[in-house]
Amino acid sequence: MCPLGRRLLSGEGGWLAPAHMCCHCLLIEGKDGLILVDTGLGTADVSTPSRLGLGFNTVVRPRLLMEETALHQIRELGLDPRDVRHIVPTHLDLDHAGGLADFLQAEVHVYAKELQAALTRPSLHEKSRYIPAQWAHGPRWTPHGVDGERWMGFEAIRALPGTDEEVLLVPLVGHTRGHCGVAVRSETGWLLHCGDAYFFRGEMDVDTPECPIGLRFFQSLVQMDGASRVANQLRLRELKQQHGNEVTLFCAHDPVELARLSALANERQSRQAQFAA
Repeated sequence: MCPLGRRLLSGEGGWLAPAHMCCHCLLIEGKDGLILVDTGLGTADVSTPSRLGLGFNTVVRPRLLMEETALHQIRELGLDPRDVRHIVPTHLDLDHAGGLADFLQAEVHVYAKELQAALTRPSLHEKSRYIPAQWAHGPRWTPHGVDGERWMGFEAIRALPGTDEEVLLVPLVGHTRGHCGVAVRSETGWLLHCGDAYFFRGEMDVDTPECPIGLRFFQSLVQMDGASRVANQLRLRELKQQHGNEVTLFCAHDPVELARLSALANERQSRQAQFAA
């Protein structure tokens, strides 16, 4: 995504230069198939940009390329998109749920409060952020409610009950009514996809948190519950301070975080390939 105002949104560069933002998705090779955390924009969004809305296309200026959709990137990895058995969205904003229809066979695990907000769109704000066309195919929704489980001091919901996969929905409401982080147990510890709970890596700086003024304004503009959003950012910083050796935090739209984690994933894949050889 390439909105104008790089200095305002990235903290560096020209005032009118395009910024570089991303839709950070996470693909998990589970024991019984693939699991996708967020889908980004989908193939139908690329082929029919108008469904995203004039405002989104004008302000966010998405670079709509088929090869950047989750469907095509999964194929590039040598995997079969039909093996995506589960999708776990952080929330259902249009830039997180656009690819749902690319994985018709997948079960979609979502926090019940978020699903209710997306399907009913009770406010004018929610009518613009949720796009019913993205789920007009009738996804296999599996709504989840909080059931008392805890994770690192947070409420948590086991997203894939009945499986051995450790994938948890962690409610971090504020950006939307039912916004969640998604915690995933990996070989090296926990990954926490924080979705839009924050937008800039500097916001998770434990000592001196910072965020470019444009992103601060945008987060305030689109939030549904400002007090909860700010409180959850504080809790995430505390999580990083107390459990930073166990948990890797990242958000949905910071390209620096995406590049860093992609490099680590590629490095691990290379080591495994060399070992296999």
